[in-house]
Parts: sequence; C-alpha cells; structure tokens
Amino acid sequence: MKNGNMDRREFLKYQMMVALWAASAAGLLLPRDLFAEGIPDISVVKGAPGPATRAAVDLLGGMKHFVKPGQRVVIKPNMSFSTPPERASNTHPEVVRELVIMCKEAGAGNVLVLDNTLDRAERCLENSGIRAICDAINKNMVQAVDDKGLFSEVKIPGGKKMSSTDIMKAVLKSDVLIAAPVAKSHSATGVSLSMKGMMGLVYDRQVMHFRGVSTTVVDLCTVLKAHLTVIDATRVLSTGGPQGPGKVLKENTVIASKDMVAADALTVSSFEWYGQRFKPSQVAHIREAHERRIGRMDIENLNIKKISL
Repeated sequence: MKNGNMDRREFLKYQMMVALWAASAAGLLLPRDLFAEGIPDISVVKGAPGPATRAAVDLLGGMKHFVKPGQRVVIKPNMSFSTPPERASNTHPEVVRELVIMCKEAGAGNVLVLDNTLDRAERCLENSGIRAICDAINKNMVQAVDDKGLFSEVKIPGGKKMSSTDIMKAVLKSDVLIAAPVAKSHSATGVSLSMKGMMGLVYDRQVMHFRGVSTTVVDLCTVLKAHLTVIDATRVLSTGGPQGPGKVLKENTVIASKDMVAADALTVSSFEWYGQRFKPSQVAHIREAHERRIGRMDIENLNIKKISL
C-alpha cells in the first residue's frame, strides 16, 4: 500500500483471497496445494516394509506430529485371518512394528494393536506374525478383542443406515487412532483399505452387511476417523480378498495420509484390481465418503509426495 493506494501485487492478492473465500462459501473443493507448505496430503514411498513406513510418516511431519507424550494410541492393522504375510490378507508385521516403535519414540504413554478377528483369535495373532514381532517391544500390546463386555455402544448422529454400533472401549479411551490396513480386494466392497478396516473395531460387523455395507462403512467412519492412515501396499491382494488365496502383486509401497478417504482413493488408483484399473469414484464407499465430506477422493487436486528408498 502506497499513499493509501493498493499496488498491483496487493490488488491481485486481494482478488485471489476474495475468489478463494467465495469458492469456499459455495462449498467447492479447492486444490490443497494452493496452501501447501511442504507437508503433502499423501505420501507414497517405495521400499522395504519397515523403512518405507517410517519414511512415509516422516514425509507427513513425523510421528510426533500425530502422537504427543503420554497419549494413548491404538493401531488398527488387518490381522483377521490365520494366514502368513505372503498371502497379503493381513498387514505386514514389519509395518506394524515400525509404527509401534515410532509411537514409542514420540513418547506415547500406551500403545495397543487391536482387531476383532474373523478366524480364531490365537491362530490369527500367531500366524500373521504381528504378535511375535511386537512382543519383542512390549508384551501383550497385540490383542484380539471379541468379548462383548469390552465394547460400548456409540451413537452415530449422521448415520444413514446405522444409528449406533458397539465399539471397543480401548479405542474410545484412546487419544490417537492409526489405521494400518493391508491393500486388498474384497468380495462385498471391491476393496478393503482403511475405511473398510474400521469394521474390525466393532462388535457386530454382520449387521453392517445386512443394512448395506458401503453406506454403513461410511456411517462408521463418521465416528471412527483415523488421525493417521498408513496403507501397507508392499503386497497387494488384487483378487480373492479379503482372505485369499488370490493374485498377490509385489508393489513394495507404503501410502500414508491424515485423510483416510484420500489414502484409500490413491491406493485404488495406483494398482490393478481384478485385472483392471479403477477410479476411486467407482468404489461406492469411497465415493459416498467424499460426497459426505469425510475426506477427499479428488486426488488430482491434492499434494502428493512420492519417493523411492
């Protein structure tokens, strides 16, 4: 501003701010990279499971950006099936281990690794390899929770097909929820990633299928929204999911984001599913979550950082 007059640069800046305000007021989704300051919306790292996991979280500002000293953390991987890591129906144990270590480094007061398994609990914890690798850090942090008394009813005010559900008490008491799914196909929803994986934190998932699984997954994610999502795409179960056996793609990739929908959307677009390529909008629960503004599937407008180790 000179002598009470606005110069050209200031005038253009002012016009831009007015235009952005008007677009926001109209409910338009704006490219986040307009405001990017170095930290991407999504990080994608090629490499071995452990190092790629650490690098993907570091690109988002590091675990200290998500976990503060003394906080209670729940990590939700896939460990529902009594299968080894190479089957790709469960999260790679080294991905889970690295997340636990980073949470501990950030000063977490307590870290639990939880799932309500579909196969027999003890066999899932053993054959997935997740319990053994985490027991070396702290005993009993990996748990399969299926006792009704360990769940509490939670209302879902904005639910379209599900008005309440029973969620693990340990999750409700936690300060930070980290979704750590494996990237896999699913016979009912097309894919099972971070949003679909939240079903492993409720007591009765069958009712969700009866009422329309795609919409009930979105209903659930209105009350169970991960603070950090880390998708294990080191092996992608592209057919035969959720349990397999199926075609396993060795992609050596980890995808991370603060936005569950964005992480799932990028994972869908990055790999082959059932021998084809799909857009995020072709997956019903991802599209509905975007429409209900739980997160964003318009990955072309997001700031994505990709590196290889």
